[in-house]
Amino acid sequence: MGTSTTVNIVINGRKIKAESHETILAAARRAGVSIPTLCYMEGLLPSGACRICVVEVEGMANLVTSCSTMAAEGMKIQTHSARVLEARKIIVELLLASHPDDCLYCSSNGKCELQKLARDLNVVGRRFNGSKTRKKADVSHPSLVRDPNKCILCGRCVRVCEEIQTVAAIDFTNRGAKTMVSPALNRGMNVSSCIGCGQCIVVCPTGALVEQDAIASVEAAINDPDRIVMVQHAPSISVSIGEELGLPYGTDYCGAMTAALRRMGFDRVFDTSFSADLTIMEEGSELVDRIKNNKPLPMLTSCSPGWIKFIEQYYPGFLPNVSTCKSPQQMMGALIKSYYAEANKIDPKKIFSVSIMPCTAKKFEATRPEMAQDGIADIDAVLTTRELGVMLRKYGIDLACLPPELGDSPLKDRSSAGKIFGVTGGVMEAALRSVYFLLTGKNMENLNIKEVRDLKGIKEAKVQINGLTVGVAVASGLGNARKLLDEVKEGRKDLHFIEIMTCPGGCIAGGGQPKGVNRENVQARMKALYSIDGSDRIRTSHENPEVLQLYKEFLVKPLGKKSHHLLHTSYAKREDFI
Repeated sequence: MGTSTTVNIVINGRKIKAESHETILAAARRAGVSIPTLCYMEGLLPSGACRICVVEVEGMANLVTSCSTMAAEGMKIQTHSARVLEARKIIVELLLASHPDDCLYCSSNGKCELQKLARDLNVVGRRFNGSKTRKKADVSHPSLVRDPNKCILCGRCVRVCEEIQTVAAIDFTNRGAKTMVSPALNRGMNVSSCIGCGQCIVVCPTGALVEQDAIASVEAAINDPDRIVMVQHAPSISVSIGEELGLPYGTDYCGAMTAALRRMGFDRVFDTSFSADLTIMEEGSELVDRIKNNKPLPMLTSCSPGWIKFIEQYYPGFLPNVSTCKSPQQMMGALIKSYYAEANKIDPKKIFSVSIMPCTAKKFEATRPEMAQDGIADIDAVLTTRELGVMLRKYGIDLACLPPELGDSPLKDRSSAGKIFGVTGGVMEAALRSVYFLLTGKNMENLNIKEVRDLKGIKEAKVQINGLTVGVAVASGLGNARKLLDEVKEGRKDLHFIEIMTCPGGCIAGGGQPKGVNRENVQARMKALYSIDGSDRIRTSHENPEVLQLYKEFLVKPLGKKSHHLLHTSYAKREDFI
């Protein structure tokens, strides 16, 4: 694209300057003028499909879509004229004509963009009567539910799946009035290429895509006197749950959340950041072993389950490069039903182990046959951040008013290295801190590895350790993962370790996180995690005293026999994506 020039336009009688390559929508938003959209996705080419963003331009006979019309010198634009408002209102009314009238029972009630548009445009009656769609909801996938009755064909799910995640599990099918979004041949999502990442849920403006609800099974376990219900919460949950409850975003509610979980009836509360530290001990030792003994490099991280299914489907030739470590969720689950149960004389079969995760793919991961010991699953149920929000509201718990409490011991203490697992690059930074120690016997002078920080899709760094230049890369979002893997496939040799997170931005922007947030919210979550890291007393996984005690009392050593049995696994090529 050539050098941009400034053009003068008028929006609602106000003179503003816009770039010549800028759309009317972008110029208006930058000037503080709000134009509603349904199909628009920032960072992707506009489709102009929904027509909600139409505006009136003087001299043009028809209304134009502001998301796809470029600003031009002298344009006079009305964003909320009577003609524009009537057009938007008709579009919303036509969508509502065939939409289910079950808002009170919809999980998106109160957060539905179609509902908000109807309210904003003062839709208070029905002018159009269309036949309601009566299609069966697809509940086949362990991570998500697809309800075609609530789909408004905005295409956002299709675009995030194809253009950002490069999975293309769903697309528009049929034609005309029969058009719908579905997997190929309208088969179940469970036999599609879907990896369960939930990014489609995050961008869905209605309730057409939601997570599989685990609340009922968790509450049943809590109310069962024969069950001991234990819960763990992922590193990013404490800095994102506040948003789900309307509290200030970017605030850490870890202690209050621990207190809240006990009040809801959970018998034990653990922080997954502990097992993130444990993951670093195992994964870091594995990397050192691979480097010293000429085993397959670059090593690829294994803690993001959507990514694991992706590589099983699309890049099975790289499976020998994948770390054998289970994810922190599964490591904690395995320890709860072995080490913790043994130490507290609890029958593992009586334990109901729950995890609270920012990731819908974790629901799928928990069902994998590899994630069990002697027929006992490591994890029994997975709740998303959104589901935790539902439970907190249901039980009338206000996080802002609860005094903080500590988690249960052992498996309680964490380093801040484990906490930054929640952001893209965090696993890499935590790992390098400990790999440096494992190879040199001392800590890095500066524990902050800024090259792998921020929300960029691909980040790289070179770290000098004992005369060895260790090349590392970080990718978040599977489209970016493809780019890195293709480079390695084509002969790139300078990388020893690659961190890949399924969701763009990492767990702080996972498929189970609060909906309807923008980049500012995600950045606030990231800053909160790095703030915790900057002020924490213990900033390296290998200095976590409870992790060291765990090895002394139970695991013996990283990569040892017991560690391999409980904390490691392997993966295989998937045929037909099943």
